[in-house]
Amino acid sequence: MLTSTLLAVTAAAAPLQWSPTVGAIMVVCNILAIAFGKSTIKYPNAEPAVPASNFFGGFGLPAILATTSFGHILGIGVILGLHNLGRI
Repeated sequence: MLTSTLLAVTAAAAPLQWSPTVGAIMVVCNILAIAFGKSTIKYPNAEPAVPASNFFGGFGLPAILATTSFGHILGIGVILGLHNLGRI
């Protein structure tokens, strides 16, 4: 019973297709996450360092991974929320 209900709910939802709008939202969310990380991470240049760190705002590898991971989580939430509202 539960399986058939779950299948009915997932089949009724319109699939989300990638578009330039979705990509732009993800880029903006990552930029916001990096800006947030730049102002809140205590040691942004922790080891291991990345090559040409001036291209990454002086971040070390841990800070880059943390901010971009947070940006993707934020972006997924925004994209799915806007999709569920019917905006994208």
